Amino acid sequence: MQMKTLIENNRAWASEIKRGDPEFFQKLSRQQYPEYLWIGCADSRVPANQIVGLLPGELFVHRNVANLIVHTDLNCLSVIQYAVDVLKVKHIIVCGHYDCGGVAAAINERPSGLIDNWLLHVKDMYHRNRSAFADCVDDSERINRLCEMNVIEQVNNVCHTSILQAAWQRGQNLQVHGWIYSIADGLLKDLDVTFNAPGQVPEVYR
Repeated sequence: MQMKTLIENNRAWASEIKRGDPEFFQKLSRQQYPEYLWIGCADSRVPANQIVGLLPGELFVHRNVANLIVHTDLNCLSVIQYAVDVLKVKHIIVCGHYDCGGVAAAINERPSGLIDNWLLHVKDMYHRNRSAFADCVDDSERINRLCEMNVIEQVNNVCHTSILQAAWQRGQNLQVHGWIYSIADGLLKDLDVTFNAPGQVPEVYR
């Protein structure tokens, strides 16, 4: 696909949006008021807005390989801080996906280069919980179970930040959710990990 095609696609998309709402871009340019922060994987097959049916301006998005929340990652922490303190989002969604290449790379035996350093967080989690994979029948099941476990771990990491702790202490209405997406059928699964108060977090992080 030529680069010119992407520009043409943009023109067609903008025209279609304006046909439905002639004032859409004018309203959008004034201010964003999203209620949701999405922290997801950089995988090109997981388009955040589309899979939850939201328009531009309705979802604040941060994506990285394997949807990690690392406490030394100032990029991710800055996104969370802006979303919580400035935009006043009501929900933070950590969304992983099955068959995640980053998760798979973290537990295979082949070096992948620089990204291996980023994925050490997933590798460490896998080795800490090896017994949880004892009944997996193959690598695919092992990877998908680790994808779910990784989402739950990252939900906890969000909740442990001083940003979330401060927001809850001042009474801000804010929930953190863990979801996972199936590329095979386009469906989201709620992993039933939702936090909305500091009392749900271990005392050492409060």
